[in-house]
Amino acid sequence: MLENTFVNRVLHKTLWTVLLPGCMLWPAAVAHYRTDARPAAIQAAREMPSHWQGQPLRPLALSEVEERFARHFPGTLSRMTDGRQVLVLRTVDQPTRMLHPAIDCYQGLGYRIAGQQLERDGEDKLWRCFEALQPGGQRLRVCERIVDAAGQGFTDTSAWYWAAVMGQSPGPWQAITVARAL
Repeated sequence: MLENTFVNRVLHKTLWTVLLPGCMLWPAAVAHYRTDARPAAIQAAREMPSHWQGQPLRPLALSEVEERFARHFPGTLSRMTDGRQVLVLRTVDQPTRMLHPAIDCYQGLGYRIAGQQLERDGEDKLWRCFEALQPGGQRLRVCERIVDAAGQGFTDTSAWYWAAVMGQSPGPWQAITVARAL
């Protein structure tokens, strides 16, 4: 009986030692061997819009932190404004954990987060929105969503990531974050 327990433990640990690295590498292998990325679609996704909600957009310079992040990001990163709000547009070429929720960025910059909820816009698109409160008193309304090449939208970064890795969401993807002062 004691021998059986010992053998079972050894087999169990050996099995985990073999399977765990495979499970960890699976998402990278799937992303690497995907063949549905179309160069024309990727190029089209990189073209930044000239208007947002009927208003002309003008580009804004990236901050030093954003530039440093963009150098390692698997896609593009741009900031624009229509004069009322700031849009951060990220085009993503492959599934990546570098695409994270805007809440993480704002919290990292010292903002307090309140009122997180899902909201539908005038076009019935779903967005994840929250209020970001800066220590100095500035209040921002921030909304974000991710859209794939087929037009499917995501409000949860983790759900997007796993759908993309499992081939259920075709790329390239565009992550849109809109922030306006309250």
